[in-house]
Amino acid sequence: MKDVFAKLAQDFFSTIVFLVVLLATDNVVLATSVAIAGAVAQVIYSKLRGLELGFMTWASLGLVIVLGGATLLTHDPRFVLAKPAIVHFAIGAIMLKRGWMLRYLPPIVTENVPEFVTAAGYAWAALMFALGLGTIAVAMTGDIKLWAFYVSVVLIGAKVAAFAVQYVALRILVTNRIRARAAAI
Repeated sequence: MKDVFAKLAQDFFSTIVFLVVLLATDNVVLATSVAIAGAVAQVIYSKLRGLELGFMTWASLGLVIVLGGATLLTHDPRFVLAKPAIVHFAIGAIMLKRGWMLRYLPPIVTENVPEFVTAAGYAWAALMFALGLGTIAVAMTGDIKLWAFYVSVVLIGAKVAAFAVQYVALRILVTNRIRARAAAI
């Protein structure tokens, strides 16, 4: 689990840096500049250490440079504020692949309720698209404090709540399926 959080922090490093600098200074240009520099430094550091960089790291770097550059050129923060939405749309698209969740769940779940796992995978994709649309809507307001709240509380809170609901639902479904099989014997 620690590895998952480390990879997420790596994938969203520039967004985290942007948010921290923005909240500390209330300066969009400075926060954007530091986020771009941080993303570039992250890639250089990883390459020097001989680490293989995943698609998300390269995609994040590209988005930070393009959207951050647009923000710096136009002095319009909405470009860089839209970055998390693009990431959510990309992840949602990947989650549309049937059965993507099967490899992340224990065998007891995949053996007993595979049809619900597939449905849960599609529900996660829908959640990613909804959160992406919400991010765009909040970014379009240009209210940086609202965006900071949305990205740091709403996006994370929605995923934690979805995970909790999924855990409880799958636990109940698996237990019921096992009990029904035992009663049939």
